[in-house]
Amino acid sequence: MKNLETAFQHVRGFTIVIVVCAFLTIAFMAWQNRKASVALQSKVYVLSGNTAWSALAADKGTYLPMEARGHVRAFHDAFFTLDPDEQVIRRNLSKALYLADGSAKKVYDSLSVSGYYSGIIAGNISQRIDVDSVQVDTRVMPYHFRCYATMHLIRSTSNVVQSLVTEGDLREVSRSDNNLFGFLIEHWNTVENKVLTVSNH
Repeated sequence: MKNLETAFQHVRGFTIVIVVCAFLTIAFMAWQNRKASVALQSKVYVLSGNTAWSALAADKGTYLPMEARGHVRAFHDAFFTLDPDEQVIRRNLSKALYLADGSAKKVYDSLSVSGYYSGIIAGNISQRIDVDSVQVDTRVMPYHFRCYATMHLIRSTSNVVQSLVTEGDLREVSRSDNNLFGFLIEHWNTVENKVLTVSNH
């Protein structure tokens, strides 16, 4: 009887261990399955022709500062990259004005009235901008930014280098073909625009 009772206790203990191990294994497998499912849902496939490209979906906050800086750069590139060609000027400024509110239109109108764009064409001047850095505060909407850039005015006889600092606010809007990052620049103004160097050819 004693041996039988001991054997029964061993069998019962062994059964409990097996049940607990089975439960832990099932729980682990369920957790792994959920983890794989979440990872699969975060994958996005982009179709281009006959090719499928894999991409990872991420929370918007992860890329918000980068996209905000990209929008500010895109606006400044379009607004300040000019050549002595009326079509190029019109095309670039049209791109830029999709990315900003009436504050940029006011600057454009003011430059137009002052003959700035006519002077670019008449003087065969090419204007280029290098955006050195963009600081954006994404903690509070609208997001305030400050852009530091260097502008080059290239003439046949000289090259003028200017320091340009602008600031404004960014408001989130719908994305479109004309506004890929989904922001709108508001209250845009120039903080500094001064000549650094003038070199003659």
